[in-house]
Amino acid sequence: MNAMILDGSGQPAPERISLRAGPLTMLYEAGMLRSIRLGTTEIVRGIYAAVRDHNWGTVPAVLRDVNIDARADSFDISFTSDHQQNDIHFVWRGTIIGASDGTLRFAFDGEALTSFKRNRVGFCVLHPMEIAGSSCGIEHIDGAIEHGVFPVAIAPHQPFFDIRAITHEVTPGLGAEVRMDGDTFEMEDQRNWIDASFKTYCTSLELPIPVTLLAGSKVRQSVTLRLIGQALTVSTSEATPTLRLDSAASVPLPSIGLGVASHGEALTEREIQRLKALNLTHLRVDLEPQTDVEAVLQQASDEAKRIGCPLEIAVHVSANIEEDLARVATAMETVQPQVARLLVYNFHQHATRRETIDAARHILNIKPFGSGTDAYFTQLNRNRPTAPLEWLTYSINPQVHAFDNPSLIETTLAAGLTVTSARAFSGSAKIAVTPITFKWRWSPDASAPEPPTPAGQLPKQVDVRQMSLFGAVWTLGMIKSLALAKPDSLTFYETTGWRGVMEREAGSPVPEKFASVAGGVFPMYHVFADVGEFAGGELLPLMSSDPLAYDGFVLRKDGAGGMRVLLANYTPIERHIKLEGLHGRFALTSLDETTADEAVRSPETFRARSGTLLEIG
Repeated sequence: MNAMILDGSGQPAPERISLRAGPLTMLYEAGMLRSIRLGTTEIVRGIYAAVRDHNWGTVPAVLRDVNIDARADSFDISFTSDHQQNDIHFVWRGTIIGASDGTLRFAFDGEALTSFKRNRVGFCVLHPMEIAGSSCGIEHIDGAIEHGVFPVAIAPHQPFFDIRAITHEVTPGLGAEVRMDGDTFEMEDQRNWIDASFKTYCTSLELPIPVTLLAGSKVRQSVTLRLIGQALTVSTSEATPTLRLDSAASVPLPSIGLGVASHGEALTEREIQRLKALNLTHLRVDLEPQTDVEAVLQQASDEAKRIGCPLEIAVHVSANIEEDLARVATAMETVQPQVARLLVYNFHQHATRRETIDAARHILNIKPFGSGTDAYFTQLNRNRPTAPLEWLTYSINPQVHAFDNPSLIETTLAAGLTVTSARAFSGSAKIAVTPITFKWRWSPDASAPEPPTPAGQLPKQVDVRQMSLFGAVWTLGMIKSLALAKPDSLTFYETTGWRGVMEREAGSPVPEKFASVAGGVFPMYHVFADVGEFAGGELLPLMSSDPLAYDGFVLRKDGAGGMRVLLANYTPIERHIKLEGLHGRFALTSLDETTADEAVRSPETFRARSGTLLEIG
């Protein structure tokens, strides 16, 4: 089990190689440059190339012929990246040169070996989200210069188009220019999808997509980063690894619930008892017109009553709005569920429009009532509601654009900003982020139906990290990020199964791909249990000196007998962190590769252990 418990893959993390190009430092990892810095200042978060299919699916890469010549203040890297999936086969040769004067050049020389439909093939450049509010200069394709600002509020649409180069100030007296050749580039605010960056990408979304790339077609691009001017000062001192309590920034814990399992099997008595221990505020059930609405609602209502919480009922309608709503109204009258809130969405609308909302209010006549989008914050931000609502909703997941562990951790920095931005146009409505899943459930931008899952493979909605320690620490970070923005309700994952917080009694349907423990819980279960025991309390943030490596928060509640400190190590290496602002005696319990077996197989025994006494302060 230990080989799988870290991140579900059973494989070592990709090697990260530290590089230097003159005054710049950076990391090379699996064909990508990360965290390009001058001293402690991050200039660019990442440069990479992607192959995206007609539904915006990312075609995975297999690297070969990797050659790295790293010197004291310069380097040369070359590799071949091979992308094969279904009818797609595209290969490109990458070369990266880092010069001693601080210039970087990343070149892409590719060829389509088959004909296929694509939405994008080529480079993406990520500027860190912390640059928001900073001035920038945009050189357009025609040579014109535009002076602008990286958006502070999450921009619903592209802030800049027709880009050839972007320049911004790194430190007083020193700028950085990123120049892109080989295509027309534009920028989007990736915080819409909880990515912690502004992404400059090719090809323009104003052009028709998908486009057929014929076999034999060549794609050649390059990205060049250079420094302009002379830095007056460069900060190079590294902070002591620290987590500092910020008592003044305490926030109330939001309501936290789970989704009803999509596999459709009823919960067992043991599963009910384990879910009751989480002190959930609600269960979400999705009612879709092509299903037996009454049967689905009845099972969900029964399970919610046994757990001891009401339902968040998400009603989905087709073009037959009134007919679909009438079926739901009949089911509601028959089942008589306890309702936390009723949400309505339309399959044909990225964000639910007023005519659907008005029809649902009239036919269902249930309060509290909410809507927004069942898709991403992007769709809500671009289609802001005009109808009055008691609840405004949207969903999030960390894997719209990137899929590696470090990129997923970056989303814990940005998720809370979606709540802050939603507050700006929510009026008096409460905000529910629902659901929060580890992978996307469906693509609002797909141009064609997804093919069925091949036998023996995992559905695209399933990720092996769900059952891992990584899944637990990402969940902890997401709770912190969102809670600090003060949403009113959060709905995570599902109850059981490979998209839930515990495995079914029967085990995984594809054990060779999703090697979970039958009847066991996933490590993230304990995060919800730890937080649930302080339901109705408050969260106090721990301010991390390196929030992409480690993070945490403190829970406090009157009558709960003190406080609870939850810490997350986002990396596979042991770390020594200084805790500041905490004083007293604590019982230390670790959930790691040495304790996970008991935590998964016997969660009640694991949680009953008293822990090791630890004096802090």
